[in-house]
Amino acid sequence: MRRLAFLLILLLSLPAFSQAKHPFTFEDMMKLKRVGEPVPSPDGKWVLFSAVDVDLAANKKTPHIWIVPLAATSVGAGASPAQSEHILIADQDGDRPRWAPDGKRFAFISNKDGGSQIWIADFDGAAGAVTGLHKLTSIATEAGGELWSPDGKNILFTSDVYPECDGAPDIEVACNARRVKEIEDSKVKALIFDRLLYRHWNAYKAGKRSHIFVIPADACGGTAAPGCPAGAARDLTPGDYDAPVFSLGGQDNYAFSPDGQEICYTSNHDKVEATSTNNDLWIVPVNGGGVISGNRLFPLPPQAKNITADNPASDSTPLYSPDGKYIAYRAQQRPGYESDRFRLMLYDRKTGEKTDVLKDQRGRVFQTDTKTGERKDVTNFDGWVATIAWAPDSRKIYFSAEFYGASMIHSVEIGNVDHLARETNNYDDDLVISPDGKLLLFSRMSLRAPNEIYRATMGERDQNGFLQSTQLTHLNDAVLSQVAMSPLESFWFEGAKGDKVEGFLVKPPNFDASKKYPVKFIIHGGPEVPMGDLWSYRWNAELFAAGGYVVIMINFHGSPGYGQKFIDAINGDWGGAPFEDLMKGLDYAEKTYPFIDKDRECALGASYGGYMANWVLGHTDRFKCIVSHDGMFNAESAWGTTEELWFNNWEFKGTPYTNPEMYEKWSPRNAAKNFKMPTLVIHGQLDYRLDVSEGFQLFTTLQTMGVPSKMLYFPDEGHWVLKPQNSQLWYKTVNGWVDQWTKK
Repeated sequence: MRRLAFLLILLLSLPAFSQAKHPFTFEDMMKLKRVGEPVPSPDGKWVLFSAVDVDLAANKKTPHIWIVPLAATSVGAGASPAQSEHILIADQDGDRPRWAPDGKRFAFISNKDGGSQIWIADFDGAAGAVTGLHKLTSIATEAGGELWSPDGKNILFTSDVYPECDGAPDIEVACNARRVKEIEDSKVKALIFDRLLYRHWNAYKAGKRSHIFVIPADACGGTAAPGCPAGAARDLTPGDYDAPVFSLGGQDNYAFSPDGQEICYTSNHDKVEATSTNNDLWIVPVNGGGVISGNRLFPLPPQAKNITADNPASDSTPLYSPDGKYIAYRAQQRPGYESDRFRLMLYDRKTGEKTDVLKDQRGRVFQTDTKTGERKDVTNFDGWVATIAWAPDSRKIYFSAEFYGASMIHSVEIGNVDHLARETNNYDDDLVISPDGKLLLFSRMSLRAPNEIYRATMGERDQNGFLQSTQLTHLNDAVLSQVAMSPLESFWFEGAKGDKVEGFLVKPPNFDASKKYPVKFIIHGGPEVPMGDLWSYRWNAELFAAGGYVVIMINFHGSPGYGQKFIDAINGDWGGAPFEDLMKGLDYAEKTYPFIDKDRECALGASYGGYMANWVLGHTDRFKCIVSHDGMFNAESAWGTTEELWFNNWEFKGTPYTNPEMYEKWSPRNAAKNFKMPTLVIHGQLDYRLDVSEGFQLFTTLQTMGVPSKMLYFPDEGHWVLKPQNSQLWYKTVNGWVDQWTKK
């Protein structure tokens, strides 16, 4: 009896082993916290970050500020706040935390009072707790993107304002507030345009420009107040230009100099912004002259200086070296080409000289030969530089770069042309160096887990020469521990032009090699956005596989991570080499993996993937169904309704009037007579990259031809489906459509 009781107690004490894992569900995905970039404290003891919670029932996403000790390791339940990660401000939303230089305060963005404003939190470093809060800004046009000056005296922020209100601070802020109220109160909602780029991605610009402001950090005296005087903020980038330029995320397009007396920012002053990628770097002093009105001095920003005017292509993401000698930034060489290689550049602040840091570099960098598939040490680093970070001693720059369906962190020593090293070997980004230079902090994701924060100690390397990393945050361990997922598997095959092309495969949970499985063939967008070992909430491969499918993805010609020549191959060849790669990759998978049921396959794609789904629809009949999300159907009408014209002009080598043959050649509508496969069309009304009319044209064509078809239309979404309940409907509709045509 006692033996039986002992066994019962043992079983009850091991719930993780007695409970079977279940296939990943949409509800599981919504329970995951979306972890932001790490922000280490000046004393090196703490890391701030934001994490987004999703409330599916309320159809709402809310970010909160979290903190974790930099020395933390995974600790058990019941650990004190000083030992493990925890929310700092539970009763208030918060995003983008940024430490004050003294570590006694941090700034963050909050919508607590109904609009985005800058808040300041007082911080107790011993307890790891917030001791006080006050709102710093209260401006009608809202505030975001805050950044402390290194001397701690000022805080920079961005706001979308009306350029006609440029002037003295009090007048400018009052003018913008008046314009906001006039528009809100007006019964006439009409807009008048007199130039291109009048709308962008999912919103009409409506006469506003993004400007950079600066405000004294102690404008409220450091006390809890209802909001600082609006006039305390000064516009450093007045004019009818966006400064900084629009960005979909990633590193800031502005930075403070180490002494806090200057900022460098990105702005495009070309006459027709819709056809230009000519972003330039500008510098402007924070403190300048002013004008006297009555008894008051109104500071005015000095004249800004363009330091990259000699480059007609894009220059962006400036970052001053800690010693103040250089500005590191990313640059492209070919104007009008948004997918040109991003190079790592140095601007010498004393001489004005610019240097391509990675030109003729050699080190522990390996690439795959597209002809043989062999990995080899290479010269002339050919990857895209993404996030960059300086070492505290200004002797080394760390950066992330795409590499074979993943992202790696590299380092390069300034002045040493023989040292370029790969520091990590997984999907890493959001990198930052600890203040003492001893730790590398970054976020890491994979196909089976969203971002968490990691740390690596400089000099501690594994057997492959990569920095040994430790997971610092564990916000999603509990959810993921209950879910059955399959690892990503890579395969190579000979694609177009005789090049080796990489593909990926994900098996369903509880996989049985003796069975035959239907296939979801996912075609990535961009087109210069790769598939690989990365997490996605919108096109989640594990969620697609959970329904009993093998998921196959191909990094066709045009995908980054395989050299710039491989990317450039898609230019002017949209339905050529990429289509050939996709078909050959699927052929290879069908022949190699006996568990694939080639008679039950569905092709799905969005953006360029939606274009390719439409192209596939007219050029093969091998699939049981098609899912086309935000895809181009008519290349000529897509040119006339998009906003970023530089993209179409480059990819189709001109306009429909200067090169009509190219638009005609690669337009999916011209193969409509071949449309037979059942097709689900998805589009959002607020998608201005690929106008909703592209989806309507495709659906109308399918319906009039009698092809089985359905359309999912979102009146409140843009190029991406972001609202939780809309996302739920998206997955339900997409998976239901595929099930309808592929399940026996």
